[in-house]
Amino acid sequence: MPLRNIAIIAHVDHGKTTLVDALFRQSGTFRANQQIAERAMDSNDLERERGITILSKCTSIEWQDTRINIVDTPGHADFGGEVERILKMVDGVVLLVDAAEGPMPQTKFVTGKALALGLRPIVIINKIDRGDARPDEVLDEVFDLFTALEANEDQLDFPYLYAVGRDGWASDDAAATGGDLTPLFELLLRHVPTPKVDKDAPFSMIATLLDADPYLGRVLTGRVESGRLSHNDTIRALRDDGSVVENTRVTKLLAFRGLDRVPVDEVAAGDIIAIAGLKTATVADTIADPVITVPIKAPPIDPPTLAMTFSINDSPLAGRDGSKVQSRVIRDRLLSEAEGNVAIKISETGEKDAFEVAGRGELQLGVLIETMRREGFELTIGRPRVLYRSDPQTGQRMEPIEEVSIDVDDEFTGVVVEKMAERKGEMTDMRPFGIGRTRITFLAPSRGLIGYHGEFLTDTRGTGIMHRLYHSYAPYKGSIQGRSRGAIVSGQAGAAVPFALWHLEERGVLFIGGGEQVYPGMVIGENAKPSDLEVNPLKAKQLTNIRASGKDDAIRLTTPRKMSLEQAIAYIGDDEVVEVTPNHIRLRKATLDPHQRKRERRAAMAS
Repeated sequence: MPLRNIAIIAHVDHGKTTLVDALFRQSGTFRANQQIAERAMDSNDLERERGITILSKCTSIEWQDTRINIVDTPGHADFGGEVERILKMVDGVVLLVDAAEGPMPQTKFVTGKALALGLRPIVIINKIDRGDARPDEVLDEVFDLFTALEANEDQLDFPYLYAVGRDGWASDDAAATGGDLTPLFELLLRHVPTPKVDKDAPFSMIATLLDADPYLGRVLTGRVESGRLSHNDTIRALRDDGSVVENTRVTKLLAFRGLDRVPVDEVAAGDIIAIAGLKTATVADTIADPVITVPIKAPPIDPPTLAMTFSINDSPLAGRDGSKVQSRVIRDRLLSEAEGNVAIKISETGEKDAFEVAGRGELQLGVLIETMRREGFELTIGRPRVLYRSDPQTGQRMEPIEEVSIDVDDEFTGVVVEKMAERKGEMTDMRPFGIGRTRITFLAPSRGLIGYHGEFLTDTRGTGIMHRLYHSYAPYKGSIQGRSRGAIVSGQAGAAVPFALWHLEERGVLFIGGGEQVYPGMVIGENAKPSDLEVNPLKAKQLTNIRASGKDDAIRLTTPRKMSLEQAIAYIGDDEVVEVTPNHIRLRKATLDPHQRKRERRAAMAS
């Protein structure tokens, strides 16, 4: 059967996964009356909760006796490591662009990777039914983007369609209001080339995705670059330096059919398949016939720019929620994550029972922490810090810079520009964007953006949209002011008393409510002043036999500020950590002993 391999790429929330749903239905992959979940490719619980794609997934559909392998890719920059590997598996890409938002930072990132590999994109201007849609302007912006990314003449002459993926139709007419996806299917068969492979050479493929199956063990997915492979054949795995990792037999061959992986007896060059039976091989290894000794070259991956310290939970409440609390178990879980996710790096630290985890951004590491806490882990997470480099010529310290694209109502442009300037952001572009809105682009240090998103939403009253993308390393920009307010810290252990909290409300904003367990060193609120404040949240009302009218009314506490995992990680200062358990997220001082904290503070001031 003829083959086409494509990837769908786009900025986050531009409609990739929804479009794949429509392709499933109209290709006959599902029956007309079959009940399937919305965004069927987003099968992970976190993906469904957050409405984003985190893991790349393969599927296939059939149209006019041609099998089309489709890879749904993440749209967020933090998961860009997935996209870079996926593009080596395909022969064409469908670039989805929102008809109102136009090309965004992640659009630029994934498109640049695709153009550099020589792929010729098909452009889909999606969501043209939006009230603020501007399809023709967006098409011009896409052309300008291709030009800026130095696309060749063939790539600049890209085919395009207008679509509403949610309603399942596409057309070459921007004024269309309905139809089906037949124009897109026909364009895929006409424009995307068949895989350029050698079917007569020995079998070889590069492992692109890794996952674990409870019945099959390690399952490696990739595109067959050459030859054929049958069940029970002998294969070997090669590292990029040519060393042999292992020799084994194929216990299971799997091909993608709709949403399922189905067993097959033989696979041929050009198809995207999965192999079970390997015990050590991992992502970027070459899986091949034993006669092959030279590995396939794997694409380079952009380096991590942010790191956090993961350590055991050593608070007084440790072990009450989770079942996985030992450093050995945490280490094994982190190493298994790094095996399948090449954008994450794990290293030992000088501290006991602690590991440094480096990744692309706060969201990527936050997703890892959230996944682990749902698996029963208890962790202590340190403040995110950027990874510096030294310039090889001058020895100058270099720091990661991000391109920040911000869409705000015109009335908020002043406060946004002021706050970004405080974070050493340099404005590179400012232009009207729709009616009453402005799009501003900055180049800003990654460390200045840690924790800014919550403040940004407050400043723009929830109407602003901010997207970030790694840009480059640049000379150190100088010091940036941190959190301007101190912490309210508990000095006692036990259950917080509403009477005590009621008196503490005038000192700042509380993070806990009555009855919650606290311990010495736990951060229970934000002080209105810059200094930390140690308090007793267990202080009860003094009991006497004298009562006055109205004095014993029920105490009404202000609703405490509850933080999500990402908000807590972004909020903490250098001397604070986040305690993460399956049921709780607590903020605390890294050093719980108040006397030791004072000694450390004096030593820091002296140095």
